[in-house]
Parts: sequence; structure tokens; C-alpha cells
Amino acid sequence: MRAFGFLSFGHYSPVRGSQTRSAGDMLRQTVEIAEGADELGVNGAFVRVHHFARQAASPIPVLTAMAARTRRIEVGTGVIDLRYENPLYLAEEAAALDLLSDGRLALGVSRGSPETALRGYEAFGYTGSADPRGADIARDHFETFWRAINGQTVADADPQTGPAGRLAIEPRSETLPEHVWWGSGSRSSAEWAGKIGLNLMSSTLLTEATGQPLHELQSEQIQIFRDAWREAGHARAPRVSVSRSIFPIVDDRDRQYFGVSGGGRDQIGVIDNLQSTFGRTYADEPDKLIEQLRQDSAVMNADTVMLTIPNQIGVDYNLHVLESFAKYVAPELGWKPNWEGPVEG
Repeated sequence: MRAFGFLSFGHYSPVRGSQTRSAGDMLRQTVEIAEGADELGVNGAFVRVHHFARQAASPIPVLTAMAARTRRIEVGTGVIDLRYENPLYLAEEAAALDLLSDGRLALGVSRGSPETALRGYEAFGYTGSADPRGADIARDHFETFWRAINGQTVADADPQTGPAGRLAIEPRSETLPEHVWWGSGSRSSAEWAGKIGLNLMSSTLLTEATGQPLHELQSEQIQIFRDAWREAGHARAPRVSVSRSIFPIVDDRDRQYFGVSGGGRDQIGVIDNLQSTFGRTYADEPDKLIEQLRQDSAVMNADTVMLTIPNQIGVDYNLHVLESFAKYVAPELGWKPNWEGPVEG
């Protein structure tokens, strides 16, 4: 582990105890957490993307705000659901943001998680899927997006307005293809990502259940990805991230929230009609956390760990969690703060 970031699901609701009672609260506080995290040396600020729910949805505006008000931290997504996206418009927006942020974009994309709407992407105008989960739409959109950000032409020029020929999107960022991650839920999709030349983003669950702990499954996934990357002959070193729920217990407030953790072991369940392995929650005193995380092979094999944060508890507490991890835990795992330079695979 060389780096860590936070991953916010962007929940908001006017319920008792929530400090993100509206979408505006959530968006403004996400930017504030990114500002504070940047000063702490945290390496990444990531947001989840969900539609038809009281969660973060269109990510580019909030990522742009985070980039404008920070200096070093990566800003990114974990992940954008490509079933809902116009791939060429996303390519233009992502290129612009990568340029504005001086290459600090870390754009996670994939088919995404199950949504609250039944085939909700059809309401966005993307129909004709032969797959009950829309995976074929997501892959088609990705292929168009990938061609576009790599400078391939995608439209015919109008000869009445200029020379005949084919046109590529503008603006373009030469570094953007290096900053795209595939949110992989299985070992097979990790292998595909390695062949294509995408970075790997693995979550707190895998849509596989072999009886192995999540970290062992993810370690296999990471190795398959790196083997495929090497066999494909890509020149640069790939990036790999995993997500974890980690809470250092350093004061009475932490004990109140997480002192008795019900997530001491992985769980097996069903998501999207697939038997899946869900990762445990780590909540303990720093010295114990260090030993537990050293035994988590995926955490130690990844270059970046994303800490899922309880964003509804508010800015101050979430920055406290990040500061505690940065101060007491991360240095013992190999962490290098953001002022030491960009993260490398």
C-alpha cells in the first residue's frame, strides 16, 4: 500500500442524526472533505455514482469543484455506471477535467452496481440491451469512450464547413487514458482490464464466492490482472486499488460509533442475482488495525486503498477518521503522503 483515499457514497436524507439532509449539503460537504483530506496528505478523493437514489449521481461537477479547491489530491469516481452515459460527452468532460486538474483525475468506470430503478438506463435513452443487467450497453459505451479518448476519429466532417474527412473529439488530454480505471467485480473482468490497459479498481465485494476470504480472492484477481497486463506488453506500470471500511478507534466518539463492530468477518450474500463475497469492517485500536491489515493480502498488494466513509456523520468526523488513519496506521503499511509526489503503480 503506497496511497490511500476516501470513497464517499454521497448519501443524503432528512433523517435524525444526518448532517447531509439535502443534496446541496452532501455536495458541499464532499468538497470540504476533499479540501481537508488534501491538507492531511491523503492521496485520493473518490465518489460513488448511483441514479434514482438519494446519493451522489452526476460526478463531474463535484469532481471539478474538488479539483479547483485542492492542490495535490487525486479526484475520481468509484465508479461511473456506463449504462447511463453518453460515451462521447463523457470523453469530452473527462478530458476537460483531466486538463483542469493537471492530470489528477482517476476516473473509475464499469457496468456499475444494481440500481433502484428497473432498467433505469432505458429512461436515459439507452435501449436495446440483450442482457438483463445491461452489461452489453456498458461495454459498447466503454468501447466508444475508449476510442474517443485515445484520439480515434468518431464522426464525419461536414465538407461545407471545412476539409472532408473524419473528426476526433475535442478537447483531448494525452494523459487521460492512463487515468481510467475499470471497476472489476470478478477475476475474469480483471483479466480483460489488464489486456486493454486499464487500471484496476476492486471494491469491498466480489461477485464470486469460493469459500475463500475476500482478500485472498482479491489477491488472485490482482495477480490475474497484472499477468494479463504484462502479457499485453503495456509500457507503464498499472495502478490497483481496493476499497475497505476501516475505522481507527482512538477516542470515545470512535468507540461510540464503532467500538463494537459487527463486521469481524467476511459475509456471503447475493447481489444482482450473483452469489458474492462481502468484505469485513475493520474497527479497532491502531496497533491492532496495523496487524490486521498486514494480514490482508489485497491491501498489501494494491498501491491504493480507498476508505469508505460515513459521509452523513459530517465533515469534522470524517476528517478525524482520515487523520487518525494517516497518523497512526498508514505509515506502518508503506503510505507516502501526497506531498511526496503522484502515486505510481
